[in-house]
Amino acid sequence: MIDIRALRVAIPLACALAAFVAGGPAWSAYPEKAVRVIVPSPPGGGNDVMARLAGQKLAEAWSKQVVVDNRPGAGGAIAFEMAAHAAPDGYTLLLGSTNLTVLPDLQKVNYHPIKDFVPISLLAKSMNILLVHPSVPAKSAKELIALAKSRPGKLNYGTTIATSIHLAAELFKARAGINIVMVPYKGVGPALVDLLAGQVDVAFANPAASKDFVRSGRMRALAVTGEKRSAVLPDVPTIAESAIPGYEASTWWGILAPAGTPAAVVAEVNGKLAAAFTQRDVTDRVAALGADRVGGPPERLAAHLNAEIPKWREVIRAANIRL
Repeated sequence: MIDIRALRVAIPLACALAAFVAGGPAWSAYPEKAVRVIVPSPPGGGNDVMARLAGQKLAEAWSKQVVVDNRPGAGGAIAFEMAAHAAPDGYTLLLGSTNLTVLPDLQKVNYHPIKDFVPISLLAKSMNILLVHPSVPAKSAKELIALAKSRPGKLNYGTTIATSIHLAAELFKARAGINIVMVPYKGVGPALVDLLAGQVDVAFANPAASKDFVRSGRMRALAVTGEKRSAVLPDVPTIAESAIPGYEASTWWGILAPAGTPAAVVAEVNGKLAAAFTQRDVTDRVAALGADRVGGPPERLAAHLNAEIPKWREVIRAANIRL
């Protein structure tokens, strides 16, 4: 005789087990609709290029639309807050960058860079170049430090307030123990124009923006700010190897999602990005930005975020940087 009560228990259990083995009914078909990638800047520039590159490859892998949603303003806070408060269903992603971690120490924001997001993939990192006008009598970072110590407050550098190049410069000053006067600009372009004209002595800039000036001799590259040398200017040493051991300052780009996004979604997006960012067309585009592909599991981006926050908080407070 069939035990009806046993069947009432066994059948639902069997169905649940089958769904689990198949990957679960909620996420087995992810994504089932368009995915949005929020970008903390207007179209154009490194953030937008990186987001569109990632979005294009995800769309190709999924055969689903991936919409890049540019939300500039407030130093990126508008985009970060929108992403932090979005539904954690896998259909909202964020292109995170350096400002995600430094902004809470520069102004009041309604998000927390660790608690409100789940990291997915550290896409790429880009270093900057320490540049001087040819009239500056320094051929290396070590010589520039010695020159600045012999002329405290006499040298100056051009920068854009509260950006990665500003932070790189202030970290350099703090670690070297020198006083170089900051001259603010609205963008790196105007700062480089004045460096070319000799109106400022020193600047930090992305390799993509400055490499041609260096190669033509109109600027002198003393060192790069990354962990390793740049493929764009391989003869230029790092600041760490030539002057200040342990120095490193990079711009980064990564993909995150609102806290609470299912682990299955995180794994799916990470896997697709990992495959895409090894493709030649992607690595060429990343290199054109003066950046290097990073990749790795979500834990790599998590570790990076946790290291960046205290590092730049110390610099921001010591230099009294404010937006």
